Amino acid sequence: MSISVEVWGDYACFSRPEMKVERVSYDVMTPSAARGILDAIFWHPGLRWHIDRIHVLSPIHFTSIRRNEVKDVISASNVKTTMERRKGTLYLATPESIQQRAALVLCNVRYVIDAHFEMTEKAAPGDNPGKFQDIMKRRLAKGQAYHQPCFGVREFPAHFALCETIPPCPEELKGTRDLGWMLLDLDYSDPADIRPMFFRAALKDGVLTVPSIDSEEVKR
Repeated sequence: MSISVEVWGDYACFSRPEMKVERVSYDVMTPSAARGILDAIFWHPGLRWHIDRIHVLSPIHFTSIRRNEVKDVISASNVKTTMERRKGTLYLATPESIQQRAALVLCNVRYVIDAHFEMTEKAAPGDNPGKFQDIMKRRLAKGQAYHQPCFGVREFPAHFALCETIPPCPEELKGTRDLGWMLLDLDYSDPADIRPMFFRAALKDGVLTVPSIDSEEVKR
C-alpha cells in the first residue's frame, strides 16, 4: 500500500555524518528522516514504512545559525552503577554542559514523500493493509501524530498533510543534480553491530529516487 504525504517547515537540518563538530545539512531530506516523519504520524509494530521517492517542492536554500547544545550524555554505565549502589547523580546540569555550535541548515523547505508499507510478523490477526492505510489517511486529515514530526532536529517542526496531487517541479531544480553519498538508513539486523547504509543520491527534476535496502546501489 502506498501513500503520498506533503511536509513543510521553516527550517531543516539533515546532518551529514562526516561533519563531526559543526552541523551541516544534506541538500535534501534523507530517507531515514522521511521515515521518521511517517513513524511520528502513524507507527504500528505490524507495519514497516519504506520510502520510494522524495519530491523537492521548494528551491534549495541554506542559512547559517548558532544553536545551544548539551555536549554531555548520561552513560549507561553510570546508570547501572547508580542503580546498584542506590546513590549517585542521574542528571545533566545544562549551564555546565551547554555549548554553542554553528550549523548550516536548510530554510523554507517543502517536500512530498512517496512511501509504501509492508506488513510485519508482529501484525495481529485482524490487521490488514487496507485497515492501516485508512488509519494513516484519517490521521493525516485530522493532523494527528504520536509526537511532533520534525526536520532532523526537534527545534524544526514539520507540518504535514495528505497529498492528492504533486505540485510541479520548481524551475531551479529542473535537470540532474548529483547529491553525493547520502545516508539511507541504519541496518539493525545485528543489534551488536548496527551499520549505516549509504547510496549515491541524485536529484532529477526535483525528485530523489530511493533504492530498496537490498539493492546493489546500497553500500554498508
